[in-house]
Amino acid sequence: MKYKRILVKISGEALQNKAKGLSHDPDILAGVADQFKQLLEMGAEVAVVVGGGNIFRGLAGAGKGTDRTTGDYMGMLATIINSLAIQSALENAAIETRVMTAIAMPSIAEPFIRRKAIRHLEKGRVVIFGAGTGNPYFTTDSAAALRASEINADVLMKATKVDGIYTADPVTHPEATRFEKITYQEALSKQLKIMDAAAFRCAWRTTFLL
Repeated sequence: MKYKRILVKISGEALQNKAKGLSHDPDILAGVADQFKQLLEMGAEVAVVVGGGNIFRGLAGAGKGTDRTTGDYMGMLATIINSLAIQSALENAAIETRVMTAIAMPSIAEPFIRRKAIRHLEKGRVVIFGAGTGNPYFTTDSAAALRASEINADVLMKATKVDGIYTADPVTHPEATRFEKITYQEALSKQLKIMDAAAFRCAWRTTFLL
């Protein structure tokens, strides 16, 4: 394995099937579990941060009258729902998992403790980090960069419904062109929206590959 310890950021939208009206498509979740199983069989240690955009996005809620701080906490709860959905899919594939959250809710998940998370990874468990950073005004992209740094991940990978980095969102801008390679400096100067600036800067400081 080129990378031993991997953190995968999965967007909430990647789990849904709008055509079927599903926030969580069982087939998509099963596919995620199968890919993680392959990584584990190759000897990788796998951690996950999942977004909540398929259920609720704090910034969007703020634009519709919800207090921004309240909206962000609602979004964090959405990520926990997604974390449990991924955990269920992985356990159905006989993969041992742990969900760890930045907001304490001991009846359904463990609180995030850095050393404990690393120990779970060393034992071959997939660790799913929910509730972002536990603070409003920070995205799950920032949470992914932070957690990757904390667990000493070798690489941070972002899995979305788009197949790469474009000059603009190819879903709404068909004319957008795809980058084969791009530096942190270029991504920040071009103000690309694939990750927020705070996440880019955190990843840049720890020299992660995206």
